[in-house]
Formats: sequence, structure tokens, C-alpha cells
Amino acid sequence: MQSVMWKQAVEWLAAAATDPQECKREWDYGAGTVLVEAGRYWDVLSVPDRLGLLALDYLWRDPLKVPGPTLVDCTARRVGFFLPPDPVSEWVGFGVRHVGRGSWVAVPPPYRPAGRLEWLVPPDGTGALHSPGTLESALHEATGTLAVLAPVSAEPVALEGW
Repeated sequence: MQSVMWKQAVEWLAAAATDPQECKREWDYGAGTVLVEAGRYWDVLSVPDRLGLLALDYLWRDPLKVPGPTLVDCTARRVGFFLPPDPVSEWVGFGVRHVGRGSWVAVPPPYRPAGRLEWLVPPDGTGALHSPGTLESALHEATGTLAVLAPVSAEPVALEGW
């Protein structure tokens, strides 16, 4: 069952690449990361890692609901949440970047990390993504928590709203 899930996840993620076959070869035999186009099957909301990791923790509170695909870039210290494509959405917040149509995202294969990129929640192959409303609520809650923690933190935390 596990291998079927990984195969579906590979096919789903590779479908966003210009050449899905070459994408899978690169994952297996190359550097391990491939640039895939955002905006067709999914968008990515990229946030600073402290905010993203805390928001993901809040999303895991419901034991019956697995969060959507979530990628971490350990070097850039960013977390990317995969959302349904929405060319008119506007996400506002300190360090928040919405990546959609016309942009490319580096992704490792769903079955292993590659360099600085690692799946915190790998795609499951069903096409399940984060719900924008649920993610927004988790980010609001995480922002509030980080604002309270800011006085004891060495890192600046913006108190701007979403």
C-alpha cells in the first residue's frame, strides 16, 4: 500500500513539470530537485520558518485531518504550503510570498529529502492541498503566538496582520 501511495505522489507532483519523465529521472539519478510550474495544479504560500512550523503544528491538532503538502527549505528558513491555484488571491503578512502562475518552485521527490529541501508533509497523490481558510486561521493563530513570544526572542517578529 505504501509503494502505491508513493507512486501516486510521484505522478501527481511530476505532472506539474514541463517533462514529467525527465523530472522523475532527475529525482532518481540527478541532483534530486526539479523546478516545477506553480499555478496550474497548485500555488505555494511561502512563509518564514518559525511562522510556518508553528502554523503547521496548529494544523496537526485535528487528528482526523492530515494537512496538505508542506515543504521546508532549511537553508532559506522558509516553509511552503501547497494550496489550490488562485490567481486573484492576495496574502498579506511579513515575509509572506504567494507563488502562482508564471512562477517555478524547486521540489524534491515526495519519498526523500534532497539537499536543503524536505517534505514536512509529502503529497499523497490524491491531489489534496491545504484549505486556504484553514491555513489562514492557523497562520493568524501562529502570528499571535509569535507576537507574545517576541520579547524573549532574538529574532524580530512583525506584528502586522494577515
